[in-house]
Amino acid sequence: MTNDLNTLATALYVKIDDTLKASPNLAPRRPKTGIAPTLSDAELVTLAVMSALLGFTSERRWLRHAHAKLTGMFPYLPGQSGYGKRLRKASGLVLHLIRMLARDTSLWSDDVWVVDSTPVECGRSRETARRSDLAGWAEYGYCASHSRFFWGLRLHLLCTLGGLPVAFALTGAKADERETLLGMLDEARDVVADHPGQTIIGDKNYYGRAFEQGVAVRDLTLLRPARKGEPERAGTRLFRPLRQTIESINQTFKGQLDLERHGGRTHAGVIVRVLARVLALTAAIWHNDKTGQPIKRSLTAYDH
Repeated sequence: MTNDLNTLATALYVKIDDTLKASPNLAPRRPKTGIAPTLSDAELVTLAVMSALLGFTSERRWLRHAHAKLTGMFPYLPGQSGYGKRLRKASGLVLHLIRMLARDTSLWSDDVWVVDSTPVECGRSRETARRSDLAGWAEYGYCASHSRFFWGLRLHLLCTLGGLPVAFALTGAKADERETLLGMLDEARDVVADHPGQTIIGDKNYYGRAFEQGVAVRDLTLLRPARKGEPERAGTRLFRPLRQTIESINQTFKGQLDLERHGGRTHAGVIVRVLARVLALTAAIWHNDKTGQPIKRSLTAYDH
């Protein structure tokens, strides 16, 4: 099977359309009376995934490109305002699709997960931080990996070693990574139940007796490097290469999917733009898996 963006878009559209036909309750709510949209919800989400894979960070530029190049696939394209409003209302559908596609891959059965968080910058000027609609949720934080302060949010990721997102959360920059992970596991109880005895590998920030007991009671095993003053812990030889793995997954989001150039200015806007990027990575892994590609997380075939 040809492995390119058009093939991925077609396969994804069919998958979403079949899902919505089987479960119409997943579609965004709209008034019972009024003009029915000419662009379907399946086409809308497919467009959002293509935008993320092609590196468009502006909805206006993306829709100009779509009007010029994609009318054969999408003959009924809305304006920027309508596209943005409908996409924000489709957040629940996008969230469902991420889990559905992830379950439909061979990577879902991996017995090791890696966890980490990465900054999602939302502004740089003091005036932006003071006047933005995101103020109060977005906040100042510190990124130890790059030795820099930033104003924004954090994306917490729980992934397989192949980069498949299993669970994730978007929090303020100062949110405790340990509490967030436990919250993610509670929100994904069905996933945890499907993976008894799963191993989770994190960095030194995932520490503490109460936290580790919280992980253990969920029938999970935590591996992390020893902190200063602690005796050597099990699995130490694995941490250096696996630390590089999670950094590589974060770099896929930032370098190829432009996570920090999301362009969101409101809570709903940031959420759906981040979700679109998580769905884009999940869809690429899903399609690579179905087409027998050797590197499941590769986006090279879809970025042009």
